[in-house]
Amino acid sequence: MHIEPGVVDGAKMILSYATATTVLGATAKVAYDNMKENGLISLVLKSVIVAMIVFFCFEVLPHYPIGVSEVHLILGTTAFLVFGIAPTTIGLALGLLVQGLFFAPFDLPQYGINVTTLLASMFMLNMAAKKVIPKGLAYKDMTYTQLLKLSIVWEGAIVSWVAFWAIYGQGFGAENIHNVLTFGGAYMSVIILEPLVDVAVLTAVKAYNKTNECTFLFDKKLCKA
Repeated sequence: MHIEPGVVDGAKMILSYATATTVLGATAKVAYDNMKENGLISLVLKSVIVAMIVFFCFEVLPHYPIGVSEVHLILGTTAFLVFGIAPTTIGLALGLLVQGLFFAPFDLPQYGINVTTLLASMFMLNMAAKKVIPKGLAYKDMTYTQLLKLSIVWEGAIVSWVAFWAIYGQGFGAENIHNVLTFGGAYMSVIILEPLVDVAVLTAVKAYNKTNECTFLFDKKLCKA
């Protein structure tokens, strides 16, 4: 989901600063709400864990440049279900920043673009979860179909944002549109894999959680609605 250097440049980068400010502001809001409910230590620990997962996905797992961007397995739905919206958005932003600062400095100028893509997609996932997951259902009891719907929203939002940035930066030329479609087709294949990871994680939670209460390291909705 990283936009390649040069796809958006010059004065057009101003938009990315505005969108990044918006999504980071929304992250600050949900982080504040989460801190009031669960405490600062819980929020910090969960955010660090998510940042480590994100960094692992970006730097260790296979990732392939295709079209206008790269295809990654980010495990966004998994992190959301296990840790909640606030730690996940913070972890996504931190993991992306650490990667740029220490391992991919050429990505830093595009940080506003990439953090917008990730966080805006995560907030869309959060809204979709309220529609997909019935009230009274703990996350650990979700079905594969429900998880698939969340994965479609998450991956689809990422593809849509990447397509937006590519077209915004390079226009509707035939080559650019081809690159966008190539990336989108390849990235949507991740939809098949991520729900399987979610099922494995939630099955483990269900097998080992006998109290229907989560520790402070996990989102409360994971174990009890």
